[in-house]
Amino acid sequence: MPSSSSSRLLVAALAATAAFGLAACGPDNSSDQGAGSGAAAATTAPATGAASAGATPTGAAPTGKPAGKPTAKPAGTAKPSDRPSDEPEGFCTHDPDPAGQKWVIPGKGTTATTLVYKDTKDACGVNDVIFEPVGADRSAPFAPTVKIHLNSVLAPSKDVGAADLAKHVSECIADPAATKGVYPCSGGGDYKVTMDASGKVTDLWERPHS
Repeated sequence: MPSSSSSRLLVAALAATAAFGLAACGPDNSSDQGAGSGAAAATTAPATGAASAGATPTGAAPTGKPAGKPTAKPAGTAKPSDRPSDEPEGFCTHDPDPAGQKWVIPGKGTTATTLVYKDTKDACGVNDVIFEPVGADRSAPFAPTVKIHLNSVLAPSKDVGAADLAKHVSECIADPAATKGVYPCSGGGDYKVTMDASGKVTDLWERPHS
């Protein structure tokens, strides 16, 4: 028969084994944690879904204002200067002349008493309008007090009498580039004249040409 001390040791060992077995057979904590995680996920899922519901899917067209008009010009748009045009280029008209004034081109036959001339029409020039002679020769007498102003880019302006004008006109008809004589020729041969009510020339201004 075992001793009382041996009996006590055996009882204690059996009790420890039983306690260990009970602990080992207890509820699985991992399943509780899994349930807890699932609950948390279920709680947060609706909020996440609600937030996602308002977002615009990637690549989808926005439902707000339509996109603005493009600011770039369409390719191939021609500039005005590139477009063909029948309009002449350069300076093609002059300002209207005051009453009694007009542009003329003196011609052969001009004397100390009479201006022989042709009327003019405007033509296009690169730097300024050009005056071209038109029509038949016309004539107008010089007023006794006529003022005549010769002008050239080669020399200062010079006021002369009708006789010197007649010589100057004759020289420039013979050689539009002449630099000798009464005065250097302007090359254009156009003059602005002022006539009074009786048709007499009261003022004549030569236009300089470069």
